[in-house]
This record gives sequence, C-alpha cells and structure tokens, in this order.
Amino acid sequence: MIELLFVVCLSSEPASCRDRSLLFTEEIGLMGCMMGAQTQLAKWVETHPQERIASWRCKPAGSPERAA
Repeated sequence: MIELLFVVCLSSEPASCRDRSLLFTEEIGLMGCMMGAQTQLAKWVETHPQERIASWRCKPAGSPERAA
C-alpha cells in the first residue's frame, strides 16, 4: 500500500499546519502515486477551501517518515 502524505495549513493562519494522508489501496507503486497525487490533492482542496497544501510526498504506507 502507498500513502500520499501531505501538510496542510490554514489559509488564514499559515503557521497553523498539520499532517494529513490518503492511502492508495491499489498496488500502484510510488511512481503511480507521484503521477496521480496532484489530481487527488486538487479534489481534497475542493472540499477544504479554508486550507492550502504546503507540501506532499508519496511513501510506503506505515513508514515513519513525515511530509515536511
């Protein structure tokens, strides 16, 4: 499983950020995640207009690495 890990910040408070993630249940691999990430993040932003994405990355699910 691959995880799309991203950091979101409030548009009104840019210093107020938190980690979020989406899991890809298909075996798409890291390259597939990288190719599809922008589409998934755009959908997420549409439903969370008060937040902006500061950074993102793909990684194997369960890995302790952070998006920062």
